Amino acid sequence: MVYSMEELYHPGISSKIRSVPRFVWILILIADAGFIAWGGMAALATEHLIGPNSTPILVAEFENFTGLSWVELKTASPKIAEFITILFRMYGAFNVVFGLLTVAITLSAFRRGERWAWWTLLVGNTIALGSAITFDRVVNAIGIFEMSEYLGLVMIYVGLFITAPFRDVRR
Repeated sequence: MVYSMEELYHPGISSKIRSVPRFVWILILIADAGFIAWGGMAALATEHLIGPNSTPILVAEFENFTGLSWVELKTASPKIAEFITILFRMYGAFNVVFGLLTVAITLSAFRRGERWAWWTLLVGNTIALGSAITFDRVVNAIGIFEMSEYLGLVMIYVGLFITAPFRDVRR
């Protein structure tokens, strides 16, 4: 049996998706919790966040992009190296904030089936993960944590596809 778009919504409430299966919001929750974990490590333990070939990710990014040595940069221009490290830590903090917001949306509005939450998770995660993936490719620093961005985006897209508010659903 095929349900129309109108049948997927609660009667009289056009802003709600009929139901969000538990495994879908858990899938999205796991992917977005990864933002919190990675961002926390980037902000608090920059030197220990491993990138490609077990090199700290900040070092790998700098060296792969510039072709210069991080150690030489720290020796020649310690303030520039410190500035780059602070920027990286702030990027980590922004990841934590984004992760907290998307987890809150997933656990509340998305679970309740609110349509705006679906669109917010789609657009927000596409921009956030898409920009992170693009950055990693530009600086040529793709390790295991960076590969998890691809997996996270696939998990989110699968979950959002299943709950898409604009398509017919077979039941």
